[in-house]
Amino acid sequence: MTLFHLFIVAVIQGLTEFLPVSSSGHLILLPRLGGFDDQGQVIDVAAHVGTLLAVIVYFWPDVRGALGGLPRLLTGRIDTPGARLAFLLLVAAIPVIVVGLALNLTGFSDVLRSVAVIGWAMLLFGLLLYWMDQRGASIKSQADWTLRDAIRMGLWQALALIPGTSRSGITITGARALGYGRHDAAKLAMLMSIPTIIASGVLMASEVALRADVAAARDGLLAALLAFLAALLALAVMMRLLRRVSFTPYVIYRVALGLVLLAIAYG
Repeated sequence: MTLFHLFIVAVIQGLTEFLPVSSSGHLILLPRLGGFDDQGQVIDVAAHVGTLLAVIVYFWPDVRGALGGLPRLLTGRIDTPGARLAFLLLVAAIPVIVVGLALNLTGFSDVLRSVAVIGWAMLLFGLLLYWMDQRGASIKSQADWTLRDAIRMGLWQALALIPGTSRSGITITGARALGYGRHDAAKLAMLMSIPTIIASGVLMASEVALRADVAAARDGLLAALLAFLAALLALAVMMRLLRRVSFTPYVIYRVALGLVLLAIAYG
């Protein structure tokens, strides 16, 4: 794998993982529309690890609290903010893990990896994000996150298994529909990515561990570093912008790209 190809894959993954524009959709399209070979699962795993580290670093106070609450949660106590956050994050991850395993075991996930599916998902879920963002109230914050809302947002997150949907985008859509402000909706969506990325990373890593070699490990390490830096930048920019602007710029991008992809798919 050339250094340029590795750089493109890692940066695309890092920049789009937490922006509501679908990282998986972009990575699927890269080899099909950019003339590159498929980067393979080793690089996918490494890039996901990089983005995972980015969200942990950026939201470290919350992550530290959740980690500190895990021992209490394991003993059945949800009596601290950290234990409560850890519990809700784990509950919210259940739907996407269950549906993801089902798609992976049946092989149906490969059926969804088409330009037409990505185009429709980009377009329709982009418009849905706009609708919910414009009409959604801003009456809730992270402190108001309940078990019921965690389950609902987890079900929204499961839709992200459709390529082109965007895990962060659909989770933010669900949070806005429930009345969370833009900044808190995005923050909850980012925190929800931690157990989800860990689960998907473990699944992918188990499939490639026996096939990895020294060259693949070297490429993976570089991909993880580049994805980490790109994701950290994307997180910082988006979270700062959300204090002043809506999600409309991302919606415009999604709609434009979706229309182009549909023209390619049906042209």
